[in-house]
Parts: sequence; C-alpha cells; structure tokens
Amino acid sequence: MRFLIRVIVNAFAIWVVSLITILQVTVTPYPPGEMVPLLVTLLAIGAVFAIVNTIVGTVVKVVAFPLYVLTLGLISLVINGFLLWLTAWITGFWGWGLALGDFGWTIVAALVISIINGIFNIILRPQRRHEHDR
Repeated sequence: MRFLIRVIVNAFAIWVVSLITILQVTVTPYPPGEMVPLLVTLLAIGAVFAIVNTIVGTVVKVVAFPLYVLTLGLISLVINGFLLWLTAWITGFWGWGLALGDFGWTIVAALVISIINGIFNIILRPQRRHEHDR
C-alpha cells in the first residue's frame, strides 16, 4: 500500500513539475494522445522513480555519507537531481517517459518534487497511537 501511495504522489509531483515550463521537464505519453495515456505514463514514471529512489538512492546515500557531513546535507540536492536524471534515462529507452533539460534545472525540479513529496508525507503519514492515549 505504501508503494502505491508513493507512486501516486511521485506521479503527481512529476506532473506539477512538468507544468512549470522554466524547469524544462517534459513528459511524453505512451502512446501519444489524450489524457489516459498521460496518466498511465505518469504512474509508470512515478513507479520507476520510486524504485530508483529505493534501490539506487539508498546505495548512493550510504556511500555519499561523508559528503553529506562535509556539505551539511546540500549534496542531497545533487543526488536527488541525479536520481531524477537516472529515471529519465531509464524511461527514455522506450520512447516515452521523462525528458529533462540542463542538469541545473534538473536539480531544481528534483527539489520541487522533494517538497511536494514532503508535504504529502506530512498529510498522509499514519498517526501513531501512544500507550497513554488509550
């Protein structure tokens, strides 16, 4: 269930970023056409992005831990941009998916996606019950 929510939130965040034209992020639906292929493509991109973040992101973040300390966490912007670029590269093999512009704008797009994901994580986070609340 968590993965499905993550995919939907990622798809929404990527759609929002694609609407901001200055970020140079475009989504090419498969097959090119109306709204349903765009929705399915966004969900597929969201799934690829979630998998890339889970597998590659975890490994890169563990390996780059010293850089997190040295840069006070600012390296996370570059790493998130790299993960978004990797998602675009993977989905580009099939002739549909995510297309990105300059790497600088990719970092900004990844920052916007992270902010949107953070907002949804706060909203959708399950509330923990404490023992004294019962």
